[in-house]
Amino acid sequence: MRRRDSIKALAALLAVAATRIHASDGRHDFWFTRLMYESGDWDVDQRMPTTVLDALLQYTQLRVDPEEHVVPLADARMLDAPFCYLAGHKLVEFNPDERRNFETYVRRGGFVFVDDCNHDIDGLFARSFEDEMARIFGRDALRKLPKNHALYRSFFDFPDGPPPTSLELNGWGDDLVHDYLKGIEIDGRLGVLYSNKDYGCEWDYDWRNKRWLAEDNTKFAVNIVMYALSA
Repeated sequence: MRRRDSIKALAALLAVAATRIHASDGRHDFWFTRLMYESGDWDVDQRMPTTVLDALLQYTQLRVDPEEHVVPLADARMLDAPFCYLAGHKLVEFNPDERRNFETYVRRGGFVFVDDCNHDIDGLFARSFEDEMARIFGRDALRKLPKNHALYRSFFDFPDGPPPTSLELNGWGDDLVHDYLKGIEIDGRLGVLYSNKDYGCEWDYDWRNKRWLAEDNTKFAVNIVMYALSA
């Protein structure tokens, strides 16, 4: 994307975001909210949020809160977040308050990025999370995203769909490159983005080491956030 086009796209995004009830706290356009849930190991990839926030500061003009916010899924404060992150390796089994807030948030226009740290299409996290989504939104709600989905061109252009991670390419885990992401759409808008590519681990490094990368792997994180704010 050319710089002039990027600036135009960002201006349009901010105009839309300003109208959303949870788009800004008056000081920041974006803050990173990690969801804490009772059943599993939610506190994973601890450096990832800082790396993502640095990418947003580098590539966009968003007013970014530099601190990660950790909020229990059962806490009503999560309903005001512009973006939520939920990840882990183990069981996902929401309690009634967590289940109610997750559904309310998504149906009201929120965005949750869910990342399976097992990068495994049939592991415990994957099976239990998918069961939770079926219970809340219906058995067929979670669907594969096509490669022409708006997510893949919300800021940078990813014409081949989701970029593979080094974990996949190096044969870690189930030795498969997952060629898809899945999501749940509400009224034509993606409210849940579900990945078993383990992007969280891919971005879990000191942001100052990014200069050693041949290609910045956090560009796709920018796309996810920009879609969350604009859709």
